[in-house]
Amino acid sequence: MKHLKHILINAFYLFLLSACIKDKPVTVSQPTKALSTQQKVYIVNEGNYGSGNSSVSLFDTGTGIVISDYFKSQNNLPIGDVAQSICYFNNLYYIVVNNSNKIIICNSSFKKIAQINGFTSPRYILPLSNQKALVSDLYANAISVVDLSSNIKVGAISCNGWSEKMAILYNSVYVTNMYKNYTYVINAQSNQITDSIYTGYYCGSLVIDKYNKLWVLGSGDSTKSTTSKLTRINTTTNQIEQVYNLPKNFARDLCINGTNDTLYFLNSGIWQMPVLNSSLPSSPIVQQNNKNFYAININPLNGNIYVSDAIDYVQNSNIYIYSSNGLLLNNFKAGINSNSFLFH
Repeated sequence: MKHLKHILINAFYLFLLSACIKDKPVTVSQPTKALSTQQKVYIVNEGNYGSGNSSVSLFDTGTGIVISDYFKSQNNLPIGDVAQSICYFNNLYYIVVNNSNKIIICNSSFKKIAQINGFTSPRYILPLSNQKALVSDLYANAISVVDLSSNIKVGAISCNGWSEKMAILYNSVYVTNMYKNYTYVINAQSNQITDSIYTGYYCGSLVIDKYNKLWVLGSGDSTKSTTSKLTRINTTTNQIEQVYNLPKNFARDLCINGTNDTLYFLNSGIWQMPVLNSSLPSSPIVQQNNKNFYAININPLNGNIYVSDAIDYVQNSNIYIYSSNGLLLNNFKAGINSNSFLFH
């Protein structure tokens, strides 16, 4: 009877698991049927430095199909070395390729139509208008100014250090700097740095919430005796309102949900924090355990959490989809070192 009881219990749990997790997505190099009209998720896979094996995977939320290298399938050519980020603006996709010193522009069918050159080591692109964008850079000690109508780099804003992620609010562009203790404020019209905010060392990500508060996440550096911290800033005065000290070093990838009221980031697990919280939560909503979480973003349509597991930085990454409360919904494979997600 005990044996029968165990069988029944196991069957019950298998039923619960199947009810929670959808059919596993099917990974293909070319789809055998048309993609759906539903939302797509573009996954940037940086590959390995110097190997030229970066890619962009596509996950069709309607069919469950994963196209392992969507850019190559649409263009029959590789992206280049170290795809860093992707941006969608004015019906165009901008793929920033770090070690190939370029930005590839694709149309709505993901066909390459143009390329912007002249960078040192570009990281992220931030369109400011139909004509103008800024591009952060690892080694240039400057932020590039790009004319989007001609797709030409037309200038630079001096900014020593590794400029990283950017966000714009009204006429102010906020830029993190990994090698400095400050987040910088740039006037979007004059291209001048107008202010700096002390946010600590190795700050790489930032978001603006529904109340126009700026949040900056810093990883810290044990060699400099600095720890990870999350900083909230009043964008009217550029003054720090609150600092949250995190339990472990190397916090990364601060992002926000579609309603701009809940923060998410990686710090040995997936952390979730409503912007109105006066203190940090006591624990992550998803424990990292034996995974190597590498990147995270939130689907703005349904609040689902997408996170990559880089495993050993050589294999293709695992992509996990969790609900907003941390329940595992699905998983699939993407490319090597999946570092960012775009939902469109």
